[in-house]
Amino acid sequence: MPKVILTFPEGKHKVLTMSYDDGRTADRKLVEIFNKYGIKGTFHLNSGLLGSDDRIPEHEIARLYEGHEIAAHTVTHPTIARSPKEQLVEELFEDRKNLERLAGYTVRGLSYPNGSFNRMIKEILPYLGIEYSRTVHSTGNFSMPDDFFEWNPTCHHNRDLMNVADTFVKLHKKQYLFMMYVWGHSYEFDNDNNWDIIEKFSEFIGKRDDIWYATNIEIIDYLKGFQNLKFSAGSEFVYNPSATSVWLSVDNRIIEVKGGHQVNLKSDFN
Repeated sequence: MPKVILTFPEGKHKVLTMSYDDGRTADRKLVEIFNKYGIKGTFHLNSGLLGSDDRIPEHEIARLYEGHEIAAHTVTHPTIARSPKEQLVEELFEDRKNLERLAGYTVRGLSYPNGSFNRMIKEILPYLGIEYSRTVHSTGNFSMPDDFFEWNPTCHHNRDLMNVADTFVKLHKKQYLFMMYVWGHSYEFDNDNNWDIIEKFSEFIGKRDDIWYATNIEIIDYLKGFQNLKFSAGSEFVYNPSATSVWLSVDNRIIEVKGGHQVNLKSDFN
């Protein structure tokens, strides 16, 4: 039986993803920096607050965040663990509908407003079309999450970001998958007068051949693509019913399993 393990696209074993909340106008500068260095971000927006209090207006949403991910953050940013179920459902579902109208695609991600959530909320989310949600509890490590409805980031950008990035870049053991997940609010760079932090970080970590740069939902979709692969009982071959490719390491050979294709995995079949 061949030894088969998942890799990220093109055989990579590291992924970087960024997550920023509230949709403030400082997102314009942050998106510009990300685009410059080939970094992808997920931007969690409150649809009921757009255009007010230094927030990006509705007409700018689709163009500004093109190439990144627009995700939910509730309509009005309440502390949802203290909200009645009826308001919780409305805040989440209406935010999805409003953002989808602006983005032009299905919104499937969330970050918990004020970091507020509980077990009941996690259980409700799949019924509202939400496939993951980010917390504010930084782990300091690069492990893949076990529970995507309690997706803990690696660090906030104000927490020793360059040293964390340096450690991440030096990771080399390909028997593991590593994820660096940075979160924050773009307006914090204005408040703290430290835009140089994210600029230096992006220049340092961007455009590397061994890192996959992905939005939150791209990571979710890729992992689900792997879970949906149909392996033979002896792992001699695999069929990919999904539309997109999944990459595998098979006896230390990187193999692309294209969407809609079946691929032989035993070396003497290739």
